[in-house]
Amino acid sequence: MFTLVRRRARTAALALSAVAALAVGATATTGAAAAPAPRPAPALAKEGPTSVAYVEVNNNSMLNVGKYTLADGGGNAFDVAVIFAANINYDTTKKEAYLHFNENVQRVLDNADTQIRPLQQKGIKVVLSVLGNHQGAGFANFPSQQAASAFAKQMSDTVTKYGLDGIDFDDEYAEYGNNGTGQPNAGSFVHLVTALRANMPGKIISLYNIGPAASRLSYGGVDVSSKFDYAWNPYYGTWQVPGIALPKSKKSPAAVEIGRTSQSTVASLARRTVSEGYGVYLTYNLDGADRSADVSAFTRELYGSDAVYKP
Repeated sequence: MFTLVRRRARTAALALSAVAALAVGATATTGAAAAPAPRPAPALAKEGPTSVAYVEVNNNSMLNVGKYTLADGGGNAFDVAVIFAANINYDTTKKEAYLHFNENVQRVLDNADTQIRPLQQKGIKVVLSVLGNHQGAGFANFPSQQAASAFAKQMSDTVTKYGLDGIDFDDEYAEYGNNGTGQPNAGSFVHLVTALRANMPGKIISLYNIGPAASRLSYGGVDVSSKFDYAWNPYYGTWQVPGIALPKSKKSPAAVEIGRTSQSTVASLARRTVSEGYGVYLTYNLDGADRSADVSAFTRELYGSDAVYKP
């Protein structure tokens, strides 16, 4: 029996006093010119599930994702790197949600040439996670289609401005109802995802399968399930198939926290991923230490090779 472990270190969302002190000017600049498109080197051949690494950028560097390769063939151990995390905040004066970056996320974005491009040049996709921030604003309570579309534009403009590969939705810590905000409604997330997909048809949209938004994927005859590229289990050290109508190739029922989930569980979940035909394997909290033993625990099962750490 696996131990149920929820995400522990949500410092991007929990440091409310620090967030409040940051200028609202850290919100996305709309209409920005696109960042120069990176020219990735052809990724070395690797067969097997897509591997994902969330990085808490308050404490760790995104570049850590690119330091692991497969001993057999030299391919990347990780395929997708997730910047954790931007926030959906609430402006109590304008009474609207806005996209917010704390100083650490902003630093990564401002230094995309040294923090993001090196990963993309290795063939690793870089996605920005967006998370609630205790202020009442969330993906599931936009009061109108227009409001949802406006927030979708902030996200897609950010992807364009900083040359990112997509957006990850994590509907936690919104605390719906705070600051006089509404409770989750049926149409909000459908409108949001529909608008975001229309804005960035070639980019990644992923779902951290938790919160009110994750259970509100259909409204008014529109089901947005197929608009997601990936969906994954949010409980580390466990196996839980995301309840979304996507093919197995786009789901990660396995979720592990690197350095905290035991290597035997990491390996067991990876074996099950392969044996049951799922196409994604989720990891969280990759830090700057040499975690090659933890990474190898799943790469051996997914790709038939140990992982090598190159600082």
